[in-house]
Amino acid sequence: QLQLVESGGGLVQPGGSLRLSCTVPGFNLDSFDIAWFRQAPGKEREAVSCIGIRGDSINYSDSVKGRFTVSRDSAKNTVFLQMESLKPEDTARYYCAAGAIQATCRLLRYEYVYWGQGTQVTVSS
Repeated sequence: QLQLVESGGGLVQPGGSLRLSCTVPGFNLDSFDIAWFRQAPGKEREAVSCIGIRGDSINYSDSVKGRFTVSRDSAKNTVFLQMESLKPEDTARYYCAAGAIQATCRLLRYEYVYWGQGTQVTVSS
């Protein structure tokens, strides 16, 4: 079973930045579209961003557009989520997920089969 591993979460003040990383030991991430999701307590898991295998297909949810940047580094077998201008409402557990290659990556939960355990992001003063 393919298991993704997230890292980089933590506590940050409003307006601050964090960079999350997603990798999968023993597998090549370039074989998958990768998405980031988040889930706050008592809320549904929501899609944040996705990136296709060549990095030319990228999508963001309206809530993070202009503040978050997704990228992938094939040499490091890692996908990153750079988060800027963080707000308290960004507080959630962030998950990366891998799915089959699509013509354009989409922010649809059912398209992503493999998931990580998540990393907690808390934005608070």
